[in-house]
Amino acid sequence: MIKITKGEVKKVAHLARLELNEDEVNKHAEQLEKILEYIKQLEKIDTFDVPCTTRAIEVINAFRKDEKKNYDSTEEILELGPSIEDKYFKVPKIL
Repeated sequence: MIKITKGEVKKVAHLARLELNEDEVNKHAEQLEKILEYIKQLEKIDTFDVPCTTRAIEVINAFRKDEKKNYDSTEEILELGPSIEDKYFKVPKIL
């Protein structure tokens, strides 16, 4: 078992600007030892043929081909907007 010393816990707590009492130092040392022991177990697993992943479920983007379309009726397009001024969409001023 990997032994985490009280001094190491105190040093990390100091670097993290944490104030720990002696009971908390002991508790964190035990917890860190358990975590490192678990990591040691995981390192034994053969992952040679396992592909790298970034998430549990693969996400695939559904792209469509960009196609140029000409519209003859500017008025129909402008009617889709919330506010119109002359032949343009009217939007709030942003400063």
